[in-house]
Amino acid sequence: MASTCVVGLQWGDEAKGKIVDLLCDQHDAVVRYQGGANAGHTVVADGVTYKLSLIPTGILRPGTEGVIGNGVVIHPPALLKEIETLAAQGIDMGHRLHVSDRAHVILPYHMAEERLTEESASAADHLGTTRRGIGPCYKDKVGRVHGVRVGDLYHPERFREHIQRIVAFKNRLLLAMLPDYEPIEAEAVTAEYLGYAERLRPYVRDTTTWLHNAIGQGKRLLFEGAQGSLLDVDHGSYPYVTSSNSSAAGIAAGSGMPTRHIDRWIGVVKAYTTRVGGGPFPTEQDNAVGERIRKVGREYGTVTGRPRRCGWFDAVAARYSARVSGSTEISLMLLDVLSGIPELQVAVGYEDESGRKVTEMPGHLSDLERCRPVYETLPGWESDLTGVRAWADLPTEARNYVGYLAKQIGVPVSIVSVGPERRQTIILGDDAPRV
Repeated sequence: MASTCVVGLQWGDEAKGKIVDLLCDQHDAVVRYQGGANAGHTVVADGVTYKLSLIPTGILRPGTEGVIGNGVVIHPPALLKEIETLAAQGIDMGHRLHVSDRAHVILPYHMAEERLTEESASAADHLGTTRRGIGPCYKDKVGRVHGVRVGDLYHPERFREHIQRIVAFKNRLLLAMLPDYEPIEAEAVTAEYLGYAERLRPYVRDTTTWLHNAIGQGKRLLFEGAQGSLLDVDHGSYPYVTSSNSSAAGIAAGSGMPTRHIDRWIGVVKAYTTRVGGGPFPTEQDNAVGERIRKVGREYGTVTGRPRRCGWFDAVAARYSARVSGSTEISLMLLDVLSGIPELQVAVGYEDESGRKVTEMPGHLSDLERCRPVYETLPGWESDLTGVRAWADLPTEARNYVGYLAKQIGVPVSIVSVGPERRQTIILGDDAPRV
């Protein structure tokens, strides 16, 4: 039975949630394998908008199960709030949500540590995090001494002793570094999180074993990436990245499932490029074009509401991340946003400070910052695409644009999205542009 990976190939916010939602009917469970509540998916179905951060998008489908894997970091009150919000919208988790007992837990001092990191950074080094404690939690995870896993919450005495030691250390550190820091009370944190544990108990289990059993039963799994491949801590534009492997490289470590079980790899890209927070962005348009894309595409963060930086499609970056994530097909999103722009530009290469053309994405931040995009210009189209449902009905210029991007990335486009609704999707068959 076929399993699938859906992963973003840009700097996140590629509308992956819509594609996951569309594919749920072909899968039995959706697996989230990394990140935390700093990621957000928006899905519009039957006129209702659902916003998800931790819970896999598949939970919106009555027959689909959702798995939060061991590679995710969980803030229990955020997860419980999301469960309650979805319940109020008529989405019942029932026994369909599975939370890994190996996932690490975000605690109150993690938010303070992230604030310290952000406020102590210079303007040039500001990472632009969501300040939800994601990075410090991952830091404690790999540091091992101060890490807390979901399973620890179900061993109260050991958890209490562990928290007392951690809080004593964190209070000393943060009192020395943050003048207005209010020390955390270990016993209060213990009581609060043990309370969360009881509310989460119906969902917590060994998800790695659950996933292997599911594969053994012939179930089809859909692995859902959060953020995008260019934010991968190892393969992205470091240090302006997230704290986990947000490319497809994170699947095995973040879920416990070998990738040999996956035979379909869908890379998701916007028809243009966006980025949130700091970091190099070669094709950024800090001008009327960028503002137009932001306004028409409603480019504001699902989680933070922050305006996204907008620019032309960067084929160099997309080609690189498609290779890293092993994409076998592309889902091109938000093509409708570009309607009405007379000429569209696509970065097909970079030019370094010496004037030399670069066709591969530089690995070092300083080199990427100095690169200037080399553009190819394509004609745009005027007509509204939101009502188009067939490839042949797209304007010639739009079809040519899609085909051009496929050739530049080196991967065929199989899905084209022309709006947020499920039905605003064109599934390409034999008419798909060839690479």
